[in-house]
Amino acid sequence: MVHKLDPRTKLFGTLVFIVSLFLADSLAAYAVATLFLAAVIRLSRVPFSFIVRGLKAIVVILLISVSFNMFLTPGTVLFQIGFLKLTWEGLKMAGFMALRLIYLVIGSSLMTLTTTPNELTDGLEKSLGFLNKIGVPVHEVSMMMSIALRFIPILVEETDKIMKAQMARGADFETGNLIQKAKSMVPLLVPLFISAFRRATDLAMAMEARCYHGGVGRTKMKPLKYAGRDRGAYLVYAVYFAVILAVRAVL
Repeated sequence: MVHKLDPRTKLFGTLVFIVSLFLADSLAAYAVATLFLAAVIRLSRVPFSFIVRGLKAIVVILLISVSFNMFLTPGTVLFQIGFLKLTWEGLKMAGFMALRLIYLVIGSSLMTLTTTPNELTDGLEKSLGFLNKIGVPVHEVSMMMSIALRFIPILVEETDKIMKAQMARGADFETGNLIQKAKSMVPLLVPLFISAFRRATDLAMAMEARCYHGGVGRTKMKPLKYAGRDRGAYLVYAVYFAVILAVRAVL
């Protein structure tokens, strides 16, 4: 069901979920957010083990945020080691901060895992279409995002090929101090940039050959249309957000 939702519905739902996480300030509110997130994961049928892989990228940020909140938040001191004081308020804030960051990554991952890059950019372009009235080139920005998303796996693959080729020629990317490692990256970055610019030039020529001149007057092969499930999803978002606000007001 989640995969079939309109991309605008998923974008709005992700925004509602993010705002609700910053409004949540109690265990009850986070319990409601947990139930909502668990239901969405269940409906998406994306394996949970696959979703949590995205958490590896924020482990360092998570540890730094938790540590700062635990030891630098004033309040009731639980124990002290030198100038570091662990307070009850800091422990509570660190727990909420950790949950908030984890849920932000999982919620965002759910949107990207259930939405193709083309659908995502079409949804952004349609949702932000009102900005055209004030001169913002929404179509061009969406097109750049779509191209960037498509180039990421290509550049990762190209980087791997260049690194293996340079290692076969005797390049060493792992030993040495920080300056030596930075210098050893030059044989990798130079051909990578040359390859990226060549691909960008080829893409620009291909777009010009197909008479692409921006978003004025362009139509969609698959125009976005709301269905009954999208209206139901908006109703669910409204109920969820109202519950978060009610819990926040009561507690």
